[in-house]
Order: sequence, then structure tokens, then C-alpha cells
Amino acid sequence: MTEQKNLFNVDPEPWLLDDMDDFQTASIVFAEAPYGPYEYIIPSDWSSRVAKGMRVRVPLGRGSRKVMGYCIEINAGQQKSRSFDRSKLRDIAAIVDEAPLVNDSLLELAKWISEQYLCPLGTVIETIVPAGVRTKAGTREIAFLSVPNQVVAKLTQLQLPKKQAEALKILSASSSPLTVDQLADAAGCSAAPIKSLCEKKLIHVDLERVHQNDHDLKPRRIEADLELNPAQQSALDQISQVVRDQASETIVLHGITGSGKTEVYIRAIQEVIEHGRQAIVLVPEISLTPQTRQRFRARFKRVAVMHSHLTPSERHWHWQQIANGQIEVVVGARSAVFAPLPRLGIIVIDEEHDGSFKQDKAPRYHARDVARKRSELARIPLVLGSATPSLESYHLAKAGDYKLIRLPHRALNRPLPDVSTIDLRTEFASKSHRGAISRPLQNAMKEALSQDGQVILLLNRRGFATSIQCPSCGYVVECPNCDIALTHHQDSNRAVCHYCDYMIPSPVRCSQCDYEGIRFSGLGTQKLEAEVKSRFPNDACLRMDSDTMQRIGSHEEALDRFRNGEIKILLGTQMIAKGLDFPNVTLVGVINADTALHLPDFRAAERTFCLVTQVAGRTGRGDKGGRVLVQTFNPENPTIQAAEQHDFERFAEQEIPEREQFGYPPFRQLARIVVRGESEVFAGAFATQIGEELRKRIKVSGDDIRVLGPAAAPINKLRGKYRFHLFASGADGELLRRMIAEVTGQLRTPNEIQWIVDIDPLDML
Repeated sequence: MTEQKNLFNVDPEPWLLDDMDDFQTASIVFAEAPYGPYEYIIPSDWSSRVAKGMRVRVPLGRGSRKVMGYCIEINAGQQKSRSFDRSKLRDIAAIVDEAPLVNDSLLELAKWISEQYLCPLGTVIETIVPAGVRTKAGTREIAFLSVPNQVVAKLTQLQLPKKQAEALKILSASSSPLTVDQLADAAGCSAAPIKSLCEKKLIHVDLERVHQNDHDLKPRRIEADLELNPAQQSALDQISQVVRDQASETIVLHGITGSGKTEVYIRAIQEVIEHGRQAIVLVPEISLTPQTRQRFRARFKRVAVMHSHLTPSERHWHWQQIANGQIEVVVGARSAVFAPLPRLGIIVIDEEHDGSFKQDKAPRYHARDVARKRSELARIPLVLGSATPSLESYHLAKAGDYKLIRLPHRALNRPLPDVSTIDLRTEFASKSHRGAISRPLQNAMKEALSQDGQVILLLNRRGFATSIQCPSCGYVVECPNCDIALTHHQDSNRAVCHYCDYMIPSPVRCSQCDYEGIRFSGLGTQKLEAEVKSRFPNDACLRMDSDTMQRIGSHEEALDRFRNGEIKILLGTQMIAKGLDFPNVTLVGVINADTALHLPDFRAAERTFCLVTQVAGRTGRGDKGGRVLVQTFNPENPTIQAAEQHDFERFAEQEIPEREQFGYPPFRQLARIVVRGESEVFAGAFATQIGEELRKRIKVSGDDIRVLGPAAAPINKLRGKYRFHLFASGADGELLRRMIAEVTGQLRTPNEIQWIVDIDPLDML
């Protein structure tokens, strides 16, 4: 069927083409629906001011409300103009930014993220640019005064009051513009004469936003390089060759814990800086950021830090310094991958296996994959470092898609710590001992502390008791918004939901049968802390988890106290398991290695292996050596046994074939679709509809795409909404994403239903 022409789509008359050559439009996208892109006319007097990556205000909808949007394209010239009917387009109402917030390189990266993770482009750009930058946090508008040339030329001819004349004379002699306060001080007058000069148009006023923060980026004393062992030198040589070739290559640096990966990063970055370029270093946990920052600030002159604990003002200031090219190295968590370095030369991701590099809200990107794409666009190396690489990265390295470099020995040839398992079944069979700390672990702690060593205890569960239950009627206190039991927090005497933050006073009697002997069971870090303080009252103990580390600077303060020896026993969740380097730690205890081993997630074994191996690597880094005790109910489990031997290759060899057999990543790309709604019936029905539409499309196309589900999510109710999920996988990731986009793009979603698509999901619950 051919399109019927009308008066609005005929070609323009030839004599109108010259006028249409001047007709410029901008493609604008929005962070919220409707996402665009939409075309707007650029007023002729703004043609040189509007640029890609800049924010503008435009009229939207019938009411022409003014909405902030991002310019992603400038369309100019006769050919582009013919595709738009000028009479139907509206003008840009205002320009928000003086310069683009995202450069061409970041804009291209944003478009890739939008396509890869099926997320609107405006939402992606809003993620790339921190809120503090968008709101210009920490700045204030200041008037800068100068004297126009035509006024300077007739300065002696002006008849002015004495104070005005003196102020004008001083300002005209100044080599740079002055503020009102500066000029008033220099002229010895109030602001009134200066205001009069402005009203007479004898002084030109420029309004500029100036940052109020005064951060210390001054050069400091730089420490000397450490001596490299042969394996480190070989790794550095291989990375340096890629830097010199100005090639895009992903390098997996597989180094056991304590093998000196950080020194290799630093030396590679030094070479990058010598070539006039810059570096990004990503770390997974905010607890690692202070230590990593200190190491890099000791070796480089200008280091910026970006993480979630920065204030909006600090984040804005750092962003400005980075964008202006004044920073050599950016250290930060996941979002630092978007740092706007103008001369990026290398990206390093430390502990690249860590799940915190995956964003859990739109856009649901993985910083590792974004970094790989950014390295391709910039033609620079990406270094992925870990003692326990993700199986996706390791498989690609073994297949030759990535370069694999190994550091098989610890720096200074120190041995790996001995790892032993403690069978908790035997401990619990003994009636003479109860508690989180087994007898062998308690004895080992006494020995380590008596020799002036330090101890780290890992328990990946917050709170005091993970279950509150009535022993009389069996009632469990649950969150009314989530399908999960509340956790008892003893320090605040509250029962808390760790998913929606619902909170009530911890009950003293059962709300169902009024029984007074309610039982608090299960084990969290608070209960472990209480037990440690009871058994070791003379040794200072510190707990690190998300409950105790909320205050800005608390991570750095806690780790400094432990490093200085003020704290003898450090216990906490996974934030203490990775990357920390304390030579005086001679014992690490894993309280329960099975915490995540049996979750309904194909990555459960990988997470358990990584966590145990990583925390084991925190000891034996000094002259005293170290040992590790792993408490488990499953000492014969292959994952536990591989971690006991520090044997990543063994673990990978047993896990990767299972991934291939069942079609899990890295062999097929996976997408998870989650549907939620207040009605369990409606949510389930809509999830079923999506599954049926996908299967219909597959049946017609014959594509190699598998659909599993829908089914109720393991946590069926979350934050007041019932949840159903289904999975789609395909060997061709682009084909999989395109099919999902086509099916979901045609859905008519009821008002009471929400749904999301998560590409390469890490969260299966």
C-alpha cells in the first residue's frame, strides 16, 4: 500500500531551497517518558551555541510545558531539511549549559549502552552525568567586572564623583576582571559607587558560576617504584606493548592474592601518563576506595576519586577537574567508568569478578562490559585484574579473545596461607559447644592474638538474628511488603527488612498467640560481634557492614584503626573480603562458607568460591605468615575443596562444562524479564503473555532462542508487589536483544503492572 501524499509532504519548490538550507534542527531525548528523540528547530541566533551533549529546554505536549532534554544530533542542510515539515516543529526554548556535559565519545558510548541494555538513551545520559554536575552543586554565581575598551579610551574625559572615578581607574588598570568585593577593597569604597558605574554602562558585568570547594590537588611527594619480580615484569612488558601500539585489547591479569597486581597497574599507568594520557581505575567496594586512592596518590601527582559517598558538590568539582584534563588518574567505583577524561589511555578494573560492577536499576549496565566498549572506541587497553576472574572473562581469555597474563606467585615469594575446613556437623553434634565460633577457630584466634597478630572474621549476614519465630505456634515475623522474614537488630532493638527498610520494634511476645518466649534465631554480624566481645574481652573488636559504615569517611577511619593495630579483631560482611592489604593479619576465619552456596542461582558456586578465596587472601601478607579456617556444613563440596587449595583452574574446569551443558553464560547471553504488580493474578497473567509472545516469534523465525518460565520469583513479593520472572537466552546476543525489544515494544502494559528487562542479569532472586 503506497502512502498518500498531502500538502505537507510534497517536495518544496526550487526557489525555497536556499531558505531551507539555513533550517537547522536538533534531535532531543528525555530522561523520562516520552523518551524521544524529537526534532526541534534551533533559532538562527543560537545556531553556533547549541551542540551535541548539551541540555536544552523545549516545549513538549499540547500544553507546551518546558521540559529538559539532551541534544544528541544537529541536523542541518538541504537534505536534512527536506525530511521535516518546518510548520509542525517548535523552537528550542532555552539553552541550559554553556558547554556539552557529554563529549562525542561518551555520547557514542551512551548510544551503545542504550542498544545493549534496552534502555532509553535519555535515561542512559542522565546516568552518565552525575546529579551534582547537572545541578551545578557547590557553585554560586559571581559577577566579574571589567572596563570596555571604548570606556578606557575616554577615561580622562569622564566627569565622575571621586569614589566612582577611583574605582573605574583601578578596574581599568587591572590585568584581569575583578569581583565587586575585590574592587571595593582595592578602591576603599562600598558597593554603591560600583553599582552606579554599572548602571551608567561604564563597567561590563560577566556572570560566572564559581565552585566554592577548595579541594587539595596540589603536587605531593611521590614515592619510589617497588622492585618487580620476573612475573610482574613480564606482565608489565606485555601491557606496555599494547599501550605503545595504541591498540584496543582486553587483558585478563590473573594473579593470586598478594601477587602484586596493583604495582603492575601503577607501572602501566605511569607509562600511559608519560605518553600524555590518563587512566581510570575501578574498584568494587567503597571500602577499597580509600586504600586504593592512598596507593595511587603516593605515586601520581593528581588523582581524583569518584564514589557514592561523595557529596554532590564534591562530585561536581571532581567532574570539572577531570573534564578539564587536570587529572592523571581517576579512582572510583562502578560509575567512574564514565569519567570524562579527554585523553584516556588505559582502563583498569580491579577485582573484575565482583558483582557490584553491575547496576541494579536502569540502565542495568555492567561496568566491565561498558569499559570494554569504551576501550574499543578509544583504542586503548583494558586490564581486568583478579585472583578469581569471572568465568565469562576467563573463558574468553582461554579461547584467545582476551590476552591472559598470569601472576602465579606472591610478591617477595611469600607462601599462600594454609586453608583448613572445620566440619560444623561435628561441632553441632557436640553438646559441649554452642555459638558461631567453633572450638578450633577459637583456639586459633587465641594463638594468633597471643602472638600479637590480627584476626579477620567473615560472615555475610547483617543484623543480630535472621529469624524471629514463636516456638509455641510457629509464627514467623515477616515483612508485610516483602516475602521475607524480618531481621532482628539488637543495637536498635528493631526488626528490619533488608529489602524495603520496613521497621518495627522487635516483639517481646507473639502477635498471634501472645506467647512471651519468642525466639531469635539465625546468625548475623551483630550476634557474632557480641560473641567475640564476650570471648575476647581484652582484644578490641570492630564490625564493618552496611549498618556501621554509613557515615562519610567511616570506611577509611575503620581501616586506619585496624592498620594501626588499635583494632585486633575485624569482622564483617563481604566488604572486608576483597583487596585489603594488612601484613599483620595472621588468621582469617570464615564463619559459614555455605551462606550463598545453595541459593537458586547458577552463579552460587562461583560466588562462594570467590568469597572464600578472596577473604583467605587477606592473611599471610607479612613476615609472620598466616592461616585460614573455613567453617562449613559441606566440607566435601567441590567448590569448598577448590577454595581450600587456592585452585581457581580446578574450580573453572568443573564449573565451565556445566555452564555449557545447561546453556548458561558465557556460552549464551541471558536476559531476565521481571513483571511486578499489586495483584498476583494480573502480574502472573502479564508475564505469561510476554512468554507466549516470545515463543510465537521464535516459532515463526526459527531463531536459536530459548524461553524459560514465567514462574514466581524466589522472593515472590517485594516492596508490596508480586513478582514473576522469565528468562530468554540465545547464542547470538544481538538477535536476542532485538527480539525482546520488538516483543516488549508492542506490549500494552496495564497501569497496575510494571516490568523490566535485565540483560546479563546477576540477580536471580
